[in-house]
Amino acid sequence: MRRKLLLLLETGLVLAGLLLGASAWKIHSALEQPLNITQEELLDVPKGSTPTRTFLGLETDGVIRDAFWLRVYWRFNLAGTPIHSGEYRMQPGMTVNGLIDSWKRGDVVQYSLTLVEGWNFQQVRAALAKDEKLTQTLNGLSDSEVMAKIGHKGLFPEGRFFPDTYRFVRGMSDAELLKKAFDRLDEVLAREWEQRSADVPYTEPYQALIMASLVEKETGVPQERGQIAGVFVRRMALGMQLQTDPTVIYGLGDRYTGKLTRAHLKEPTPYNTYVIPGLPPTPIAMVGREAIHAALNPVAGTSLYFVARGDGSHVFSDDLDAHNNAVREYQLKRRADYRSSPAPATTPQTAPAVDEAIPAASPNTAPEALPPVPPQSPAPVAEPEADAPQNAQ
Repeated sequence: MRRKLLLLLETGLVLAGLLLGASAWKIHSALEQPLNITQEELLDVPKGSTPTRTFLGLETDGVIRDAFWLRVYWRFNLAGTPIHSGEYRMQPGMTVNGLIDSWKRGDVVQYSLTLVEGWNFQQVRAALAKDEKLTQTLNGLSDSEVMAKIGHKGLFPEGRFFPDTYRFVRGMSDAELLKKAFDRLDEVLAREWEQRSADVPYTEPYQALIMASLVEKETGVPQERGQIAGVFVRRMALGMQLQTDPTVIYGLGDRYTGKLTRAHLKEPTPYNTYVIPGLPPTPIAMVGREAIHAALNPVAGTSLYFVARGDGSHVFSDDLDAHNNAVREYQLKRRADYRSSPAPATTPQTAPAVDEAIPAASPNTAPEALPPVPPQSPAPVAEPEADAPQNAQ
């Protein structure tokens, strides 16, 4: 009896060894099998996917075989290891083991979306909506609803996002990317605020952000940003109106069609700096770090006026007579290729027309205070347009 039990035990151990060996061989074969593809393909792994579901899907599609043994391998070797959602590249010749390695590394395909300096919020939303790789969750929402969705209810959206190239994986939502841009702007603004000049006339970072948006829209020439900020700061100190055309254009909203008139400069809107004192109530565009730095570190000097040359740069003047001479030279006798901002690298555009050049106003006698924090009600937003020429700052 005892001999029979020993024989049965030995037989069982042999069978168990054979079974384990066969299982190991099956698992090894399953792992080393090449993917059944003839060209590069993308494997989409949605959020919440499990290894079991993913293996079964690949087997159903004919990309792999022996999904059962791969599930066994994962259960005993990688239990608790999640698969990062996103897209994975599957190349001809790649083995299942190589694909699993890419899952463990989270080596997902990344895409990018660039938000450009000077864009307004409508342009930002249009770029997000156009990107098919983003999960669209903002379509149909108002601007205020968008801000609430990203966790900033009550904030006016213009200028609140940082222009940059953002990388993302398939499955990320438009709201998630927008929140990244919001947080990035907060980070950059806070850092630049800590390094501001001691004599800047702002009581809070938001006012500097407004000023930076004026600088951003006035010039794309890097070395001029600090000079233009200096002109604006000196005009404010003297009680002069800022008289910057981009604010007029922004205040006109959809009514601006590319031609800025004398009547437009006289039209009262919350943004028309030919009419209102000091800064407009909100930013008018997205701003880059350079514009923020310029607003917080304006270049010292005596110039109070500037006018576009027509090649994207400006002529700066200390007094009204010199400025009016520059207006006559560069505005009234425009060359055919006149531009108020530097030409883009790819698609040239013609600068919008102006019916008359308007000389700048004389300085006011009493300095104006900075405006209070703007109300959080929606303000007019201009549609994407080219910059207007700066006639008489």
